[in-house]
Amino acid sequence: MSETPRTTDVATSDADLLDRTAIAVGAAGSALRERFGEVVRHQSREELMRALAVNDDTALGILRPRLTRLRPDAGWVEDELDGGALPPGEWWVVDPAEGNVNHLHALPEWAVTATLVRENQPVLTAVHLPLTGETYTALAGAGAHLDGRPLHVSPTADLGLSIVATSQARPDEDEKVVRRVGSSITAMLFDALVVRTAVPATLHLTNVAAGRIDAFWQFAGARADLLPGALLVTEAGGRVSDAQGRPWTPQSESFLAAAPGVHATAVATLSR
Repeated sequence: MSETPRTTDVATSDADLLDRTAIAVGAAGSALRERFGEVVRHQSREELMRALAVNDDTALGILRPRLTRLRPDAGWVEDELDGGALPPGEWWVVDPAEGNVNHLHALPEWAVTATLVRENQPVLTAVHLPLTGETYTALAGAGAHLDGRPLHVSPTADLGLSIVATSQARPDEDEKVVRRVGSSITAMLFDALVVRTAVPATLHLTNVAAGRIDAFWQFAGARADLLPGALLVTEAGGRVSDAQGRPWTPQSESFLAAAPGVHATAVATLSR
């Protein structure tokens, strides 16, 4: 991540920026789709990391020049494990292969995401799913959409009738976080109808925004994991907080996005 704070004039409309961002993530997704199909075998962590880097570099080779042309003075973040607040100004927060490990294993759950953050607030995001061709977009104050169709979170008001989801702790996570993830899954197994556990987080959050599942939670996490989905869910009418119900920021140690009708119950379950 560049450490130089950047600022820029808001000359091009954010709506136009979002349209062009969606085109950029679509182009990067097409390049990754061409590499998809066979399981990429690896015998060590080093081999795995090299394979992940090839996918990242393939997508970044398209995303970086296109997004830089759109906002030449914006900072650039591409480390999907990075977290915390950003310096002032505008920043592109990009995950060039969200769910990269799934891509390598020929599993379909992966995406390309790009989010423009202004003064530490996400203002627009585009999430492209190359295997389905779907593109989820959100613009602060203007709603969330799937291929141009408005998205709305679920009207469900009973956690006992809800499908909920979480993402596992990342590799080498602190043992306390891993155990907290496990205990939260157990609590939700008692209270929710169905519990789904998988990576990546962003795809669960697109489902919350689309009303397909009712809540998603995660402990720890990073900006690139959560910012796109946080904006999508908020703009689709959902509630985003930490697991205790407090306002969520990239510095928070937990995350919860839910339909308004089950948010409070989900907080209570996760607080047990």
